[in-house]
Amino acid sequence: VPALATEPRFAQRLREHLEEEQLLDGRYRLQEVLGGRVALPVVEEKLSQLRLPQEIPCGLVQIQDPVPSRAARRQTPAQKLRDELRRLLGKSWSEELERDVPRAWQRHGDLVLLSEDCFRAALWEKLGPALWETVASALGARRLARRGRVLPDGMRSPSVTLLLGQDGWVEHVDNGIRYTFDVTKCMFSPGNITEKLRVASLPCSGEVLVDLYAGIGYFTLPYLVHAAAAFAHACEWNGHAVEALRRNLALNGVEDRCRIHHGDSRQVSGATWPRTPHPRVASPLSPLSFQLELRDVADRVNLGLIPSSEEGWPVACRVLKKGTGGVLHIHHNVETVPSPAPPQTPVRQAEWGSLEGAGSDGEAQHPAEDGGKEMLGARIRPEWQRWAEATAARIRGLLVELHGQPWRTSILHIEAVKSYAPHVHHLVLDLECRPMLP
Repeated sequence: VPALATEPRFAQRLREHLEEEQLLDGRYRLQEVLGGRVALPVVEEKLSQLRLPQEIPCGLVQIQDPVPSRAARRQTPAQKLRDELRRLLGKSWSEELERDVPRAWQRHGDLVLLSEDCFRAALWEKLGPALWETVASALGARRLARRGRVLPDGMRSPSVTLLLGQDGWVEHVDNGIRYTFDVTKCMFSPGNITEKLRVASLPCSGEVLVDLYAGIGYFTLPYLVHAAAAFAHACEWNGHAVEALRRNLALNGVEDRCRIHHGDSRQVSGATWPRTPHPRVASPLSPLSFQLELRDVADRVNLGLIPSSEEGWPVACRVLKKGTGGVLHIHHNVETVPSPAPPQTPVRQAEWGSLEGAGSDGEAQHPAEDGGKEMLGARIRPEWQRWAEATAARIRGLLVELHGQPWRTSILHIEAVKSYAPHVHHLVLDLECRPMLP
């Protein structure tokens, strides 16, 4: 790093001068150099502004092995970023700009994904590429991107701008599973890690899974890699996600146990339910004439779409095995009415399919799925229970209408994944669906 070297007796005066001019590089310690002189690191980007004080004899040198200062070693990444930007801007620095500097971000390998609400002041744009190079250096990244709002295209496509680097492909590892995707084209939700871990623990050996909203394989891969599902049908209509899914299946060595169905999974051949128009816009990379041909194949169906997967319920019923049924994992955002002291009730195992009504049992917090006999020990909010019971009744009705015979739907578990707002929760209902013997 560049530095000004002077005799020890002038070192303090030179330091004060450099600090006053905001030229001292506080990231590195003062060091002794050849001839017993003291070298004071200076900010390389400001060498053009450097004016050697006439009253202090000094010269420009290079420190070959700079030693980080104590302050630099103590700094958090956010503090380091702020200090680097302050050095870059010099006297143009202001409190407004400091408020515009991010304090949190997502890291995907060598790519850092910034939030949409940072670096919005007009002055940042005037810095050009120097800004993003400085940010990347401070955060130890090679590539930068900034997140925008999720596009209202039905596919939750991200609005992400690549700021530095050639492409947005990154790799992320969750629970030993490798996911690769293009951050400018696909979403990745680290907030779903608890549900992915839960899915990975389910006993799915020998089972066939249908994942109606596979994305890049968020849940498809845990089912195949850890839960030992025998085979998976992964349905996805976003062409960019399909490309990532293909790569991820190969990365994790399970491509021979999965078939990808590229298109809108609600377009089913032979469907008899009335369908209402929906505002979904076709993906530019999805086949326009796609029809899902699956029927009577699944032991388990994953419906991982929020805020609601309701439009996929008829398809889920259709792909369940007609003779034995199976388990649906239904994702939904449920709103809870606020109250000063909300009452909480235990989850009840509601069995729909007989006039006798619903039975009640307790269940362990993390069920082991033992033929529908597990116990629910979690305590949930009344709104969650009502949603689960209404969903169980609706699914039962769809199955009866489809097959023309009685079916039973039993609530196995209700999992709270995360909250989106003070009164909105992302829930997953594990619903067992079985045909009733005559």
